[in-house]
Amino acid sequence: MSLAVLFSRAQVGIESPQVVVEVHLSGGLPSLSIVGLPETAVKESKERVRSALLTAGFEFPQRRITINLAPADLPKEGGRYDLAIAIGILQASGQLKCKSLDQYEMIAELSLSGEVRAIRGALPASVACGKAKRSLILPDACAQEARLIGDTCVLPATHLLQVFAHLQGKQPIEPYVPLPVNLGVTTAPDMAEVKGQLQARRALEVAAAGEHNILFTGPPGSGKSLLASCLPGILPELTMDERLEVAAIHSIAGHQVDAACAGIRPFRNPHHTASAVALVGGGSHPRPGEISLANKGILFLDELPEFPRRVLDVLREPIETGSIMISRATRQVCFPASFQLVAAMNPCTCGYAKDGTDRCSCSPDQVRRYQGRVSGPLLDRIDIQLWVSALSPDTLLNRQCPAESSLDVRKRVVAAREKQLSRQGFSNRHLNGRLLDQHCLLTDDGQGLLTAAMKNFSLSARGCHRVLRVARTLADLAGDEQVQTMHLLEALAFRGQLQPIAD
Repeated sequence: MSLAVLFSRAQVGIESPQVVVEVHLSGGLPSLSIVGLPETAVKESKERVRSALLTAGFEFPQRRITINLAPADLPKEGGRYDLAIAIGILQASGQLKCKSLDQYEMIAELSLSGEVRAIRGALPASVACGKAKRSLILPDACAQEARLIGDTCVLPATHLLQVFAHLQGKQPIEPYVPLPVNLGVTTAPDMAEVKGQLQARRALEVAAAGEHNILFTGPPGSGKSLLASCLPGILPELTMDERLEVAAIHSIAGHQVDAACAGIRPFRNPHHTASAVALVGGGSHPRPGEISLANKGILFLDELPEFPRRVLDVLREPIETGSIMISRATRQVCFPASFQLVAAMNPCTCGYAKDGTDRCSCSPDQVRRYQGRVSGPLLDRIDIQLWVSALSPDTLLNRQCPAESSLDVRKRVVAAREKQLSRQGFSNRHLNGRLLDQHCLLTDDGQGLLTAAMKNFSLSARGCHRVLRVARTLADLAGDEQVQTMHLLEALAFRGQLQPIAD
């Protein structure tokens, strides 16, 4: 038989579409050509495959070899097709006689010695293979990742000869049995470590309950970064669908996926020197950026004004849409980017403006310029904007008043999230249109208060809707079916429009 047909998987965003590998041998001058829109790494596979076959003791056919990767209009990249090409050559040349190749999919890169090397994106490929009701042959190093989610039959291999023996029926490869994921204790700080800051703790709980964006502003050392790092410990676990989506993104980025598969939400904390491409993703072969790696989790931007303004402004559309479309000349790739933005900043360059002391050496113009590094449209998309004051020595050194732990706060957050899911099917952050009018219905007093607030504080339509969503979350935490005036007042205070109410 001079024609062999095998199956493999490409990588396009977080999807893993099927690729049919067709190997044909014909008469003519010895040559090997690969068609089907291959990029450089795929074209170079003919040299890797040739050396791997010869080193493993097989005969490389001295015939005209044509390899077609279908569909022809789907860009192919990387060395993930090496194993399928090598097995196809052996089958087409008669060195391998296997009648059940259509039951398998193969994804692996080959070394010159025939060893099987790891590839990126094993998890989404495994899930797609399972839906196609086939077994997946892939590198042993990727087997644990491929079996974290789903029930695909994964056959781990370490060498081309092992795959050959399996397909010949001489020495079958045992399906991989996944090891239990043991993550131990979470590394997120406990909220019991936060002393004082009652309003900031309350704001963090509200942000977690409704998945709202939050900005902490205050002098250095007031606890802004500590508060932000406590947020993962009070968030609910990822659902199964969310785990698959998050794990798929981290898999194609070459990161560990154990935490996502165990339900832990991602927490990304890029440095302020990060570029726009690092945040949103990109490259000639598009890769996910920080906002996609933070999907279904938290993107923490510390020292917010220190980020270049053009870098911060690329976040405006993903915050609203929950996805990012990366366009290149030859392709478009859409990555999920439904993240919760948590940011912290000082009020000025020296950090001590409005802290109640005379330490600030910045002029009013310098303060305005520093705060102006964060654009108004971006601030308008942040639901909760809170001032965090420096702690007094008595509060900081007091050991007699322990604060609530993250476990206690998390119980209230989970209960509020469950109310939202049962009511509208998603968190309050995503309330829009008719659902916003239906579930955020105000009393007459509340309607008058919000109208006055919009006029006096020049709230935009987006700002008004975000106030309503926060008020709805406050009502859920309190167990109220309707948004009350006190919830609206607290939501306005959290947006920086009113002075905080004394405890």
